[in-house]
Amino acid sequence: MNKLLTTSIALAVFFMPFLAFAADDRSMAFAQQPGGGMWFIAKALAIGLAAIGGALGQGKLVSSALEGIARNPGAASQIQIPMILGIAFVESLVIFALVVAFTM
Repeated sequence: MNKLLTTSIALAVFFMPFLAFAADDRSMAFAQQPGGGMWFIAKALAIGLAAIGGALGQGKLVSSALEGIARNPGAASQIQIPMILGIAFVESLVIFALVVAFTM
């Protein structure tokens, strides 16, 4: 795909949750909290950036592991287990960011 198209799709998906913050009568009570309701944007940015970073990290990790397996198919069993472990560590960081966003 075109790099501009990919970037625009990524930005559209990233900013899509902000549509959920459209003002109605019930949401105005949240705006009276300290910070003027900016906590919602902070939470959305925190989890959004964590998800993007985690996806990029997992993509790089899997790409490197598959390149190693392609060069040496006999080492596939030795590469696969650390790759899965690394993916679990990256995913745990994204889940940690979700927990931090919920505790804000």
